[in-house]
Amino acid sequence: MSAAETTTTKVPPTRHSSPPPLHAAPRPGKRRSAAGAAGVPWLLLAPTLLVLLLVLGYPLVRLVTLSFQHFGQPQLWGFKPAEWAGFGNFSSILGDGEFWSVVWRTVWFAGGAVLLTMVLGMLLALLLQRVSPWVKTLVNIALVASWAMPVIVAVTVFKWMFDSDYGVLNWLISRLPGVDFDGHNWFATGPQGLAVIMLLVVWGAVPFVAITLGAGLTQVPKELEEAARLDGAGALGIFRYVTLPILKPIIVMLTTLSVIWDMGVFPQVYLMRGGHPEPEFQLLTTYSYTKAFVVNDYGGGSAIALITVALLLGVVAVYMRQMLKIGEVE
Repeated sequence: MSAAETTTTKVPPTRHSSPPPLHAAPRPGKRRSAAGAAGVPWLLLAPTLLVLLLVLGYPLVRLVTLSFQHFGQPQLWGFKPAEWAGFGNFSSILGDGEFWSVVWRTVWFAGGAVLLTMVLGMLLALLLQRVSPWVKTLVNIALVASWAMPVIVAVTVFKWMFDSDYGVLNWLISRLPGVDFDGHNWFATGPQGLAVIMLLVVWGAVPFVAITLGAGLTQVPKELEEAARLDGAGALGIFRYVTLPILKPIIVMLTTLSVIWDMGVFPQVYLMRGGHPEPEFQLLTTYSYTKAFVVNDYGGGSAIALITVALLLGVVAVYMRQMLKIGEVE
């Protein structure tokens, strides 16, 4: 027998010894504590969820209910009970040519506002990366101030700027050689007036986009830009192949939010037209309001609002799909 065999001895198991269990069963107290810990977040969220349910849930349910009813002023005052209309409101609206004119007007208005907002916001964010710190601070203060300005104040400023008699814009344009814009009415036609309102919407939306994109630009690695520059890429190539791919999630998010906000524009149009938007100025939001509170067809107005919500849900679905694609690529 070798020395190794003599030194290693095995101790035989006793009668009362047993192999240790592979997985010890959790104690009942630990199981209850784990379940209680999992329920703590829901307990903390309960007040907020209850408020959201009351603030958003009830109006949404009421909106859906009204869209399937004949609900006018007699029903509002309780003189007559609400009558079930089925899909009558929707068929009437979808078969109305004026409604589709409003839809297309809303689409091009929102599309133009989103495009201008994203382009100007991106240019401003890129510019702020190339200025001195104190200039960047001053510009950011101005952006935040304009973003925080109440809509009614912004509308008042734009009304004065584009006024036909005392507007500063007509005065400035008339100073150009051979141009006479004195007394020009910017709201004489729908496209011109909506272009002015679009500028108002863009002016209020650019600060948020510029500040957000500026924060995103700080996350672009300088090493990648330097490597692209050494490979012979110019400023446009660096922006296209380095900056844009990194900022893509932020751009998708901002574009989606801008589409939702610009399709839901109401106070800018309503206030700029003195509370009575003309037919050529009607967007989906103002058209729904006019249908409900001016014509007193609350069922039709609710149906228009529900169609608008469905369109916005389509935009959200596209956003979620894009974000999932970005996650799969990463």
